[in-house]
Amino acid sequence: MVQNKLHFLSKIADVLTKEVNTSELNDELKSVLSGFNGFRDISLYVFDSVTSTMRDCVNSWSILEDDSDVYKSFATIKGYDFVINSKAYKLPAVISDITLKISTLCMPIVKDSKDFGIMVLEFEENTPVNMEFLFLMKIFSSQVSLKLQNIVLNEQSKINVEFHDSMKNIAKIIETQYELNYIVPIIGEMLDRFITDHLIYVFLKWENEFKLVWPKACNDDRIFDVLSQLTPETEYILSNNDKIGAFPLMSEEGEVIGCIVARSTLEALSKRDIGYLEQLSRQSAITINRANSYSKILQYATIDALTNLNNRRQFELRLWQEIATTKRQKNPLCAMMIDIDFFKKVNDTYGHASGDAVLRGVASIIKSTLRESDIPSRYGGEEFAVLLPYTHIEEAKIVGERLRKAVESTPIDINDEEADVKSISVTISMGLAEFNDAESGEELFERADKALYKAKESGRNMVCTA
Repeated sequence: MVQNKLHFLSKIADVLTKEVNTSELNDELKSVLSGFNGFRDISLYVFDSVTSTMRDCVNSWSILEDDSDVYKSFATIKGYDFVINSKAYKLPAVISDITLKISTLCMPIVKDSKDFGIMVLEFEENTPVNMEFLFLMKIFSSQVSLKLQNIVLNEQSKINVEFHDSMKNIAKIIETQYELNYIVPIIGEMLDRFITDHLIYVFLKWENEFKLVWPKACNDDRIFDVLSQLTPETEYILSNNDKIGAFPLMSEEGEVIGCIVARSTLEALSKRDIGYLEQLSRQSAITINRANSYSKILQYATIDALTNLNNRRQFELRLWQEIATTKRQKNPLCAMMIDIDFFKKVNDTYGHASGDAVLRGVASIIKSTLRESDIPSRYGGEEFAVLLPYTHIEEAKIVGERLRKAVESTPIDINDEEADVKSISVTISMGLAEFNDAESGEELFERADKALYKAKESGRNMVCTA
């Protein structure tokens, strides 16, 4: 028996030195315990003191009902070594010849001399066990307790790191971006990746009404009921079952300019989630306020701050001028719409600072490839618009292909110490259209945009004409 015990403890020691998550730990323990007569299964549960809930470590940390058998065993086991078949026991001072028949064996998971969770072993009904086995399980549960503490601590540390990364990334957006229709979806995606247990919605307030700006749809009327209750004095609002939380975005003047909403159909927002969302909402509000201020300053400027190309307002002015010139002089004019392929993937993979470097790099290639008479502009996000005066569509195709190949063959340097790579290669899709006298400038670019859509639908990294 001594040899068997040492062999068991040696196998457990091997398991506990591995780098595993809670699910993998559970599988490893189950494999080792399978050598015991009548053993069927093992489950691990941790008590979350922040939310006063019992969580299943193996099944996505789901919350157990308060009246579950596991919760009852956790309440019963305090001050005892085991709960066997729903009854609490303490080990005797010495090993005796007593044999018990068991179906379930519950053991405390201990942290700092306090019950941290519970381990449940299931056996075939009326499986006989002796005192030596129970003493061995006492040692086993102590070892597993230490391992589980470390895993939970590491997972919590990871959450904290992700939280601070989210805060930093939201703050970083404003360094180069000022278009709300560009930065708000980015903020929404960051929040959604961090608060994974809840759906995230971002609203902005226009003309005293909340307008959903991320994602595209919200079909839960309860959310709009909660939004209607927001005031400048509101810290946050929770629905009656705490499954919907509304966190206002405040202007520097103390007015509500928007709201971040977290919604779940399963679990209530925990105190930890609420704390994170409060801080993330404050950082998002700062970013949006700065974007609003910067936008007001730049609304009469002509140059896009990130790419040094014409901004959209200047582009629309130049389009009107070129259309007038074309009609008067009967010269040809072509429009070019450009989109960076899979740009969202660049942001998601390398970060938004690297994404900005790609925008700058592509803009530089566009500017260096085109003629001095051509008019390139940043249209918004990862889209560029170019006017090609004195150019027929066949000539525009040649220019477009030359530009497409230049982008494809030029790695873009990423001057970001935090990036994992030094350069990124991207491709572009392009749509072309030639102006005719029967249309407006808007209609010209609508046709170029449809051609761009065709290029993207046909496989990207190509030039299509209207």
